[in-house]
Amino acid sequence: MRRTALTTVLAASLAATGALAQDAYVVGLTGALTGPAAATYAPVIEAMRAYVDHVNGKGGVNGRQIRLIVADNQGEPSKAAADAKKLLAQDKVLVLINSSLSSTYAPMIAEAKRAGVPLFYAGAVCPKETYPPADPLQFCSTAFGAQYDSRFAMGFVKERAREAPRVGYAAMAIPISRGEIDYAESLTKQLGMTPVDKEIIPPPTPDYTPFATRLKDANANWVYSWAPWVTQVRTLEALRRLGWKGDYIAYAHIQAEDELERLKDGDLYVFGTNAFFQDTLPVHAEIRAATHRAKLNYPITQLTEGFIAGLVLEAALKGTPWPPTPQKVLASMNNLKVDTKGLRGGPIEWTKDNHFRTRQYYRVYRWDPAKNAIVRVKDWTALDVK
Repeated sequence: MRRTALTTVLAASLAATGALAQDAYVVGLTGALTGPAAATYAPVIEAMRAYVDHVNGKGGVNGRQIRLIVADNQGEPSKAAADAKKLLAQDKVLVLINSSLSSTYAPMIAEAKRAGVPLFYAGAVCPKETYPPADPLQFCSTAFGAQYDSRFAMGFVKERAREAPRVGYAAMAIPISRGEIDYAESLTKQLGMTPVDKEIIPPPTPDYTPFATRLKDANANWVYSWAPWVTQVRTLEALRRLGWKGDYIAYAHIQAEDELERLKDGDLYVFGTNAFFQDTLPVHAEIRAATHRAKLNYPITQLTEGFIAGLVLEAALKGTPWPPTPQKVLASMNNLKVDTKGLRGGPIEWTKDNHFRTRQYYRVYRWDPAKNAIVRVKDWTALDVK
């Protein structure tokens, strides 16, 4: 009798869960909430979750709630694969989101293709497959993007350099970081500058001194790093401890605004496509309010990327008529234009052949010792995405 009652309760619970899923836009995310890369990805994931809660609190999308299922892959490919399989096969998600290291991409791409479900990179670096002519299922809203970043960075170095640039490079030993630095090295030569040393640094590195020593001994007067923030900043700190006086340019990951103030290094330039909170835009107040309600413990300066991903997800689902299917979501994503409210230099626009954006806008910031403040070195500069 007791077993029968329990079975009835479980069946009712499962039925209720199924009904909830059918009455909501179900989205699955797997990312590095914990593990070595969590400092870069966890704030993005939590900000995106806070944005979805904010949308749901206002009535959801098209009168329906968004059900966001979040799994922690710790930056490990095997866990990302297992998460993707569950989210696609059991949870029947309409969109699969990756917020993790590039080493997790291959297994997730395989699972998404097998299921015919869009794969959305949010906070994870945009792979070249999202550029024209785009892979049919891969999309990206993340600020940083392979090749376009280095095109801007190397152009900035040539423009800014006070003497003939001798460029050193620092990458993390993960596929997309290493590939981007290889590309930057070839681009440096095309621009008439001299590459002098390239360091590929393993992720769990307790001491960056050997890598910094080789860069310094190569007589680099500029160093470019395109990698997770930990590699970028620890390489710089190791160089400064060795007495290196050159200029350093790195991608402005979510930690950059706070780190510029901490380091107070006037020769560190960070470039990126997200406006810093010091710019005090009206949308920054919106982010503060939404994340305050969610009681997030991350610095507000690290939450822009997740907020933008939430804006994009909301817009994609708004264009998806009920009842939703992955194919309907895909059609919406193939014809999308999202107002970033000043958080970027322009909108995020996706077409059938371009799942990155039609224009990429960059800004450069640095610490100004004379003003004792962060300043803009170069305002929005656009690169057409072709």
